[in-house]
Amino acid sequence: MKTALKTALTTVLVLAALGLFAWQGLPATLRALGLHPHYAGPTYRLDGRRALIVTTSHAVLGDTGKPTGVFGSELTVPYYAFADAGMQVDVASIRGGEIPIEPDSFRWFLATPADRRFLADAAFRQKTKRSLAIDDVDFANYDIVFLAGGWGAAYDLGQSAVLGRRISDAWAAQRVVGGVCHGPLGLLKARDTTGKPLVEGKRLTAVTDLQVKQLGIEITPMHPERELRAAGARFEAATAFQDVFANRVVVDGRLVTGQNQNAGAETAQAMMRVAGGVPAEAKAR
Repeated sequence: MKTALKTALTTVLVLAALGLFAWQGLPATLRALGLHPHYAGPTYRLDGRRALIVTTSHAVLGDTGKPTGVFGSELTVPYYAFADAGMQVDVASIRGGEIPIEPDSFRWFLATPADRRFLADAAFRQKTKRSLAIDDVDFANYDIVFLAGGWGAAYDLGQSAVLGRRISDAWAAQRVVGGVCHGPLGLLKARDTTGKPLVEGKRLTAVTDLQVKQLGIEITPMHPERELRAAGARFEAATAFQDVFANRVVVDGRLVTGQNQNAGAETAQAMMRVAGGVPAEAKAR
């Protein structure tokens, strides 16, 4: 009897230890591989300036019925980067109102510290419940316009003529524009001051065709690498044994883009630098 009890207790302890390892170890392992890496680069202050984050309004993955939307960290990480730098941050979407957020992005092994901060931040969550409609926003009033990605963005950012005009207005006003992952699809209908496509001849990055293939979600109507190359962009990207772990940020003048969900923090900091941000270390002195 004592032996059976001891065996059962040992089994419970082993299972508990394995569960604890999985709970704490899996997120750390994914970070070590390159997913949502900790950003340790230079940071900037832009006190009193304004940033606008634009997201999808599309909530369903094709005809699968699976909910989707903006990928959580592609909204939360830049939001807090800008807000912590002293900026006023507004959130807009294609149609306005409640922003759909990819449910998988908040899973315990994928969620970033910014995601968890968002879940406890009533003010920020309210902004995503009542996001501004892009029709009602003058993008030229913002120093930075950031296009967040996620699978939902493949259905509406690149197809929106309104978004194209708003980005064109921001560009003409000498603002810094860009985004990460599927977000740069929102640049496709924008024009520069000469009337040619904004991305034509520009160095940029976005989620790669290989990553889309590796994740097995090829049913979306627009794939960023394919579409941006076809529009004349000089597309750049890093690779890894799985592209979900790759990371790259490309700066071409006032156009700043990040390859995927791993690039949110670096892209936001690069945008603030280009917009005239003061190094945080200098500001602190």
